Amino acid sequence: MKEIKIGLLGLGNIGTGTYKVLEMNRDQIEASVGTKVNIVKILEKYIDRERDIDVPREKFVAKAEDIFDDPEIDIVIELLGGVEPAASLIEQALRSGKHVVTANKAAVAANYHRLMDAAKEGGVQLRFEASVGGGIPVLTALTGCLQANKFTRVLGIVNGTTNYILDKMTTEGLSYDEVLKDAQEKGFAEADPTADVEGIDAANKLSILMALMFDHYVHPDDIPRKGITEITPEDIEEARGNKTLIKLIAYAEKFEDGSIKYEVRPMYIKETHPLGGVHKEYNAVFVEGNAVGNLMFYGPGAGPLPTGSAVMGDVMELAKTML
Repeated sequence: MKEIKIGLLGLGNIGTGTYKVLEMNRDQIEASVGTKVNIVKILEKYIDRERDIDVPREKFVAKAEDIFDDPEIDIVIELLGGVEPAASLIEQALRSGKHVVTANKAAVAANYHRLMDAAKEGGVQLRFEASVGGGIPVLTALTGCLQANKFTRVLGIVNGTTNYILDKMTTEGLSYDEVLKDAQEKGFAEADPTADVEGIDAANKLSILMALMFDHYVHPDDIPRKGITEITPEDIEEARGNKTLIKLIAYAEKFEDGSIKYEVRPMYIKETHPLGGVHKEYNAVFVEGNAVGNLMFYGPGAGPLPTGSAVMGDVMELAKTML
């Protein structure tokens, strides 16, 4: 029976998590797919970086073409991050006839039609469940068991850094700067947190959600957004007095006339709303469909293993179509 062979672009935190998910759950994964699944080649600049996995050195390659030109490789996993060169490498892989799985929201959001067209022309699939909500299976649900719905609205807490900061400001009465420092020390915020705290990351994810829910693509740069850097303890207290919480929300709504409103900004959420119970670094996506009503998807929105879980889930779904 055919062995599924994978080429991996990037062995950083998420790449390591994905590799680990395959290794620790290999028996279950291969039993579900019905054949062997192996990462056989890895493109990675820092071969000697310390990792808590054992990777044979012979798997490392120097050029992406070593993966794309290998006729035995069926699936490419892209986990380099950033828009370029990741987007161009995804496109190259698709056009070379390889299925691609990625967690890269920035590359997908900025090049949605370009990459979907490349997949169509290559006769392959591009899957990106892990790009929105880490381990939360929201995209698969929206495009699978919920696809009979006309979706009307989405409200998403889709950035763990900002949710952690706002939650700590709310529960401990700290200032933005105090919590940001704490988040950086605990690894919940980057040394340069701009993409998170200014809503750029959330806009990337909202762009993808709208494309799938409303069949309406908006470049993330064209999504109005406001970050959380100006939120003060006084704002938090005022919200508390009104029995609300301040959350950074990725919002889009489609109206009966077909028009769509969308934005990313801090919003007041009622304490009793399902999103009001989303704390610390957790993510949640609240959607409304005309048949199913209201649903919320909740869980860890980032991290090597949760994201690697979603990546490998996409790999398994692709593998089952090849046998």
